[in-house]
Amino acid sequence: MADALKVLAQVNPSAATLTDAYTVPAAASAIVDALVCNRSAVATSFRVSVAVAGVADAMTQYQAYDEVIAGNARARISGLTMATTDVVRVYATLATLTFTVVGIEVM
Repeated sequence: MADALKVLAQVNPSAATLTDAYTVPAAASAIVDALVCNRSAVATSFRVSVAVAGVADAMTQYQAYDEVIAGNARARISGLTMATTDVVRVYATLATLTFTVVGIEVM
């Protein structure tokens, strides 16, 4: 079923590197959540952005910016509505964060 809730992407970005986590496929739209897991006992921070049509990084795209996440904690950025070729990008201050994008793609 094309419109079932599923894991769309999982990434463990390098420290201080903006990373494309998920791109909406051609002829689809999506509603997604970005889940963040800190695998370390050390607090750190993260960013999540949505780039419409995959355009270059800009401050207007950020849904979370330098959001602090406690050690061994998790966070969720919910309800990101996306169109064809939109990109979820993630950033972690330390390389101890895992990002999982879950949601529904509608073809």
